[in-house]
Amino acid sequence: MGMLKLFFGERSLSKVAAVYPSEAAAQSAARQVTELPDIEGRQVQVVRPFDPEWGRRVEPEGIGIWRTAVRAHVTCTIAGLAVAFLAYTGLWAAGATAILSTPAMSLVAMLLFGTMFGLMVGGLITIRPDHDAVVAPVREAVQDGRWSVVVHPSSRSQLADTTRTLGQTGVPIFQTL
Repeated sequence: MGMLKLFFGERSLSKVAAVYPSEAAAQSAARQVTELPDIEGRQVQVVRPFDPEWGRRVEPEGIGIWRTAVRAHVTCTIAGLAVAFLAYTGLWAAGATAILSTPAMSLVAMLLFGTMFGLMVGGLITIRPDHDAVVAPVREAVQDGRWSVVVHPSSRSQLADTTRTLGQTGVPIFQTL
């Protein structure tokens, strides 16, 4: 988890959701999850049909997302620069003609490409494409008049417990990595 802190500023990196046909079923499932050890009430969100604020219940960590954006971009940019510099050094040591004939321009070009690729990877981490696995079914449920329970586990054990508990309710489970 320590290495992930270099990239992510959110408390919960995973999400688990289940969609229910009624309020009673959703509230019952939410109560079961809340009763799990180490799960706090704020980690469990019930999304009602046609809820205009459903997005905040699925992605409640606005500040954490901004921290993730900054951390991911800075960390990936530094890594991109380091990889580019190591590639430059390797090519220079290998006697590559393009590097030896224009060493300063080659270094600048490689560092610029390393920075660009680092920023692109940072952007990919920031947009979190894995979250679509939870966001899309909850969005559909909100539009179709169904209820959803969204849980934000903060550890692998909470993720496993939540997935098992919601799975026992008999509805499909959606989760991020």
